[in-house]
Amino acid sequence: MDLRRLEHEQFDWSSGAGGADAVRRVAEAAETEDGKAALNEAAVLTLRNHGLDTGIVFLATEGDDPLGFAYLHGLYGTGRPELDLVVAPAARAKGVGSALAAAVLDAVDGIPLTAWSHGNHPAAGALASRLGLRATRELWLMRRKASLPVAEAAVPPGVVLRAFRPGEDDAAFLRVNAAAFASHPEQGNLDQRGLDERKAESWFDPEGFVVAEKDFAVVGFHWTKVHPATPATPSYGEVYVIGVDPSMQGSGLGRALLAAGLEHLHGRGLDEVVLYVEADNAPAVQLYERYGFEHAPVDTDVMYSYG
Repeated sequence: MDLRRLEHEQFDWSSGAGGADAVRRVAEAAETEDGKAALNEAAVLTLRNHGLDTGIVFLATEGDDPLGFAYLHGLYGTGRPELDLVVAPAARAKGVGSALAAAVLDAVDGIPLTAWSHGNHPAAGALASRLGLRATRELWLMRRKASLPVAEAAVPPGVVLRAFRPGEDDAAFLRVNAAAFASHPEQGNLDQRGLDERKAESWFDPEGFVVAEKDFAVVGFHWTKVHPATPATPSYGEVYVIGVDPSMQGSGLGRALLAAGLEHLHGRGLDEVVLYVEADNAPAVQLYERYGFEHAPVDTDVMYSYG
């Protein structure tokens, strides 16, 4: 097995140069095998738009065959860097993951970091334990049949729901998002560049981005997403993010936004709608359960922390 760090100057996600094609091949094979994406959206957007400007990638190969990769990103941000480690299905249980993880930990020389296990895989837990990483956070994926009726939810007095207006609503949305997710390690850091990158994605649809307005000010939003079909999964909808200005907390606006977004996705002819929620956010979990969302143990992502 050959293990090497990819060169920043040569790596290009779009063309596949500098090892990017091998990384994509491993991620696609893992997704096909596991039925879920090996890299989350934030990781893919960073690779696509910024290459290795904020991260490093180690690639394991055998001849021309990629065996796996470790991608550590967010090296120069305010939070902890995040590790994604993906092993090709045919190369699993052969020490590839251990070698990649050791290479990353050696490269960062004790810098605290986090790593996600998508689906709470036992092998990931065992590897984390051997390397001294501890489980610190759980994220639930909850699912709902899109055909289920959507319970009615009254819109608070004085509030109007409408579609997002790109450009015109950007600053107001970012303000509410920052306030609503002030303590959230990922969502609260969304800035204009990150918003622009997402608006440039093929899935972006302003009609599916519901904005709540009161007294001509944005006070909440429900951004939905329709995932295109892949070889591993059919097309499905997502409650991408719901945010409510702190001044409107407890008004019922969150329920109204949830219902409005679900109605939009219901009209798209999808089989399923999903969402992610912190496992310890009991009020949110209870709300989603009232709207027909369910969680299975296999749909649990676990964050491990090092240092």
